[in-house]
Amino acid sequence: MDELIINFTPTGMIPVKQQTPYVPLDPEEIIEDVRQAHQLGISMVHLHAREQQSGRAAWQRSIYEEIIAGIRGFAPELVICVSTSGRDFCELEKRADVLDLEGDSKPDMASLTLSSLNFNTQASINEPHTIQRLAAIMLERGIVAELEVFDSGMINYARYLICKQLLEPPYYFNLILGNIACAQADLLHIGILVRDLPEESLFSLGGVGHAQRSVNALAIAMGYGVRVGLEDNIWFDHQRTQLATNLDLLSRIHAIARVHERQVMAPSELRERLSLLPGHGQYGRKV
Repeated sequence: MDELIINFTPTGMIPVKQQTPYVPLDPEEIIEDVRQAHQLGISMVHLHAREQQSGRAAWQRSIYEEIIAGIRGFAPELVICVSTSGRDFCELEKRADVLDLEGDSKPDMASLTLSSLNFNTQASINEPHTIQRLAAIMLERGIVAELEVFDSGMINYARYLICKQLLEPPYYFNLILGNIACAQADLLHIGILVRDLPEESLFSLGGVGHAQRSVNALAIAMGYGVRVGLEDNIWFDHQRTQLATNLDLLSRIHAIARVHERQVMAPSELRERLSLLPGHGQYGRKV
């Protein structure tokens, strides 16, 4: 079987300290959780920034810069992806602000949600023009798009962006299952999404809420990658009696991977497969 991509999602935009004391919000907390995750073994990290006082989602590149600098101090090869989500702010200028980072703070990848969608209590608005402009900016700046897919139509839109020459291979997809208004965490939905992926695609499966464990376990058994972290699920058990830490969730992934005799893909290997520069001061896509 192929080596296991572990895409670590420590924070997200939703969990707050009132829900779980374990979600990392300040840059120092996020850096520390990534440090522990890196020691255990991950391939990449998907970062969200938060405002210092309120804990709300933030877009300012200065916050991302602090987080990225802290991570690269101990993990100069780790593949770093930043969020351009439209869940809390729709303006292109805010969503693209982090893409201006350069040098040692430049992200290797940035998320690109491929359509608008509804979550439990709010919408994530992704207008076609915004998606295409974000893709164009990423392409121009040598940042690989982390293609966020919640339903099959989003893969079709990725193919449309490929036809418009706004995406270049190899491609990387997160297939996120179990959201209330999108593809569910069952074999038929997963099979359709995987079938529809373009050639030269790497991908990971993620599950929302209690779907996280079963989706990750299936992904490992099938030879796919996993997306895992408190961004998608704050509980360790289905009964919601035990709050998880990021290290709890990652340790379980490693235990399942050992059963299936799958080695975690090293960041250096993922860099090679995604045509990324080698790290250690060189970040983003190879020219």
